Amino acid sequence: MEARTSGSLVSRAIGAAMLDINVYEEVEADRSATTQAATVVLAVAIANVIGSWGSGGLGMVGGVLGAFLGWFLWAGVTNIVGTRLLGGTADWGELLRTLGFAQAPGVLAVLAIIPILGWFVGFGVAIWTLVAGVIAIRQALDFGTGKAVITALISMVIVIIASMAIGTVLGVGVGMGSALAG
Repeated sequence: MEARTSGSLVSRAIGAAMLDINVYEEVEADRSATTQAATVVLAVAIANVIGSWGSGGLGMVGGVLGAFLGWFLWAGVTNIVGTRLLGGTADWGELLRTLGFAQAPGVLAVLAIIPILGWFVGFGVAIWTLVAGVIAIRQALDFGTGKAVITALISMVIVIIASMAIGTVLGVGVGMGSALAG
């Protein structure tokens, strides 16, 4: 399904969540969209904090800092893996923007606060965000889906290990965005 985008944050976030390839191409090329991508990451971090409130909740500041650190780390590691190991063509900013928008489904994590739905919402959002992440990686690095999946898997393993180490040292949770953080 293709969404019509006007360059606005909301239309781009909806298009990204709908897995519209054109949105990922648009934000990849639009250097001014980095602030919009950061806004998506912030909205998702807040949704995660609210959604996890019923299970003890996270500190708002720690959750937001962890989301941003995870986003930067995810884009950086993905850039290295995708360009140096698998021959893709992108810079860190392109991956930062596309992976930021790929987190858009994570705003639904706010629904995890509803008893009984929490786990299902978290699982669904994690899968949806993972698929969006693969599309974002594929479009940013300009290669096929197979290489995008391999890049995503290698990057996720590295980021998860790094996040655990950083979290242990700093005492802050570091996430790759939306439900992937939880």
